[in-house]
Amino acid sequence: MKERFPLSVVVLTRNEEARLADCLESVSWADEIMVVDDESSDATVAIAKRYTDRVIVRKMDIEGRQRNWAYAQAKNTWVLTLDADERVTPESRDEIIEVLKNNPKENGFTIPKRTYIGSHWIRYGGWYPASKLILFRKDKFRYEEVAVHPRAFMEGACGHLTCDILHYSYRDLEDFWHKLNIQTTREAKKWYNQGKPMRLGRFLWRTVDRFLRTFVRKKGYKDGLIGFVVAFNAALYQFLSYLKYQELLLSKKEKA
Repeated sequence: MKERFPLSVVVLTRNEEARLADCLESVSWADEIMVVDDESSDATVAIAKRYTDRVIVRKMDIEGRQRNWAYAQAKNTWVLTLDADERVTPESRDEIIEVLKNNPKENGFTIPKRTYIGSHWIRYGGWYPASKLILFRKDKFRYEEVAVHPRAFMEGACGHLTCDILHYSYRDLEDFWHKLNIQTTREAKKWYNQGKPMRLGRFLWRTVDRFLRTFVRKKGYKDGLIGFVVAFNAALYQFLSYLKYQELLLSKKEKA
């Protein structure tokens, strides 16, 4: 495609030298690609500059605030936000262009994501299609400004596209559990900072419930062994977050 389409693609990065090039190559049809980098220590910035002159280094404080700031810098009305581990397929590209050409009444669109752990596409357990609101009018959209799992808010109607974006979320199982460790630490800190009361019985129930919901109700068992791992991870997320929260409370008491 020779002519570039008037769309701003915004990618937030930190130490993504191994995956960024494929992401940016997949959106080379957009007339603006903007990379906002969280002070990477690898070659992420150098790689980004091969694809765009809009590379901004800005230290992230919390994710939601970083995203809102990044979207505000975009030159176009419509923004597609991606992570470095995501790829826009030709089918998804064509669908996005066709929809936006028609001046849609919607202010944003969800797009389904096909998520992988290594080479395994996770089809069940609630992981697919797991559509996300990542295409939107920037003046009608914002993220909740919290450090972990920020919620998306948008004014007006939301549409739904059908062609997948590829999401290579985890390089392998080691990466899968590494991110679990990071995310549960952030979750515990969020609860601690919010002063939420957390009871053991509730979290024991949530631990069991998350496993059964993922493996049985959402048919994670159809993914075989990797489906069991995903369900176990969903349960472990709840329990580890609770343990780390209790550790923060204990540390506060010891310092008092």
